[in-house]
Amino acid sequence: MGGLRELAAPFVVPGPCGVAVRDRLKHLTPQDENVLRLVGEHQGRLASRDLRARCADALEHSADTWASRKRDLTAQSSSRIAGAITKATHDQWALARRCQAAHIQTLEAGIRTLRHRLSLPIGEPGTKRAAGGYRSKSEWFHKSRRLAALEARHAAVVADRQAGRVRVVRGGRRLLNTRHHLTQARLTEGKWRERWDAERWFIAADGESGKRFGNETIRVTPDGEVSIKLPAPLTHLANAKHGRYTLTARIGFAHRGQEWADRITTNRAVAYRIHLDTDRGRWYLTASWQRPAVQTIPLEAARARGVIGVDTNADHFAAYHLDRHGNPVGDPHRFPYDLSGTAAHRDAQIRHALTRLIHWAKQTGAAAIGIEDLDFTTEKTREKHGRRKQFRQLISGIPTGRLKARLVSMAAEQGLAIVAVDPAYTSLWGAQHWQKPLAAPKRKMSRHDAAGIAIGRRALGHPVRRRTAPPPHDRSDRAGHRTAQAGPGTRGREGTRPPATDHAPGGVPPNGTRKREPSASKTVRDAPSTQQWVQDSLMHTG
Repeated sequence: MGGLRELAAPFVVPGPCGVAVRDRLKHLTPQDENVLRLVGEHQGRLASRDLRARCADALEHSADTWASRKRDLTAQSSSRIAGAITKATHDQWALARRCQAAHIQTLEAGIRTLRHRLSLPIGEPGTKRAAGGYRSKSEWFHKSRRLAALEARHAAVVADRQAGRVRVVRGGRRLLNTRHHLTQARLTEGKWRERWDAERWFIAADGESGKRFGNETIRVTPDGEVSIKLPAPLTHLANAKHGRYTLTARIGFAHRGQEWADRITTNRAVAYRIHLDTDRGRWYLTASWQRPAVQTIPLEAARARGVIGVDTNADHFAAYHLDRHGNPVGDPHRFPYDLSGTAAHRDAQIRHALTRLIHWAKQTGAAAIGIEDLDFTTEKTREKHGRRKQFRQLISGIPTGRLKARLVSMAAEQGLAIVAVDPAYTSLWGAQHWQKPLAAPKRKMSRHDAAGIAIGRRALGHPVRRRTAPPPHDRSDRAGHRTAQAGPGTRGREGTRPPATDHAPGGVPPNGTRKREPSASKTVRDAPSTQQWVQDSLMHTG
């Protein structure tokens, strides 16, 4: 087993600690839409100005500079709106810093790979652990130039990080770059401008516990009435008391509506965000709140009733039900999905596949779902799989981050625990130990199905292979039980196969396969008479 990396121990994934629901604002009047646009544009300008000030502060940011920015915004909006804008700015700057650190790690991984391969002779074969040398002098030359480019890019990013500089685009860098490719995106300049402006608007407010209905800036009553606290320059548009504007639309959350109603009736904090979907021309209101983290059950409790081992692939989930001893139960199940098309379509496909998986898991009676703790950050680099473009696209298309978030939140609602395991060698060892033994004329086993068994066994704490080696001392249980298929208290776990009853003694069974108990050696005492293994604690002599 030399050369294999050490496997990380399985663990129960913590449950979700936040909730978000959305509903459409229907039947808005032209005046309502005009007010929402004006509020979004005004507060969006304030948010852009505050983000520029925050980026200029860089590493010199402190509580005093934060308070100063909030005071400047309060005069043009309100204290609560200014607080929401500054908090959103800080979160956006912190996210940019995390992305900057991840980018540095990606560059360093590429530089290490290039340096290693450039140091090898041309044509040097690679190994399973590391790539070999480049195939030709031309490729070596081009890769040396790429190494210089990556090193220069790495030095620039590191310098930015040390100085506290970040690159942030309100509205999104992808949408900004789409401006130069309107034909490919099938957008007109006016349509792009409308989407760009809508993404840069800011109509959001954090909740406040103890305030009326949990939010003073955007207030939603139990009967669905929505009102907005207008910023100071727009108070002339108010149609209610205290500078508020009440929309004609009424909302009612179909999903988690009772939980939302319980919070606002007790004046607990609820954050709201209003945004415009320019493609559909619809306004939406999103409500979100925090709740105590779902308490995860102990790992042993999650293993008590068996698990569902799930292998994640580019187009389907391969799942297998295993009992608590690690034995496969029934047939494999596959839950396909299609990750082509728009982001909304891909997200819907993932949700539908996870819904079917969770419903089947509940039917089996399992208490947990075992899944690989996948992270393809270092696997998607050009330097590691430069020529294997199709493979890089394949692993890049697997939605690991969104999948884990979706699965954890959906499984928690159904009372299922998620056990994350180390993904190392699951496909290889699953195919080696489980694919062929479980294949049958009426059961087709793939490598992915066998990998699901390997994942489930690892989540249960069992080795992937079907049986462990015999004890090192002798054939007794002095060094521990020799199989991983049954618990220590299971009766007959050390017994041999019982005699066959479907044919005469010494005859051939109907299926043509001979089945019998292993016979004892003639040199063992009392074996010739009983034909059974006998092992005494002490050797009888004399």
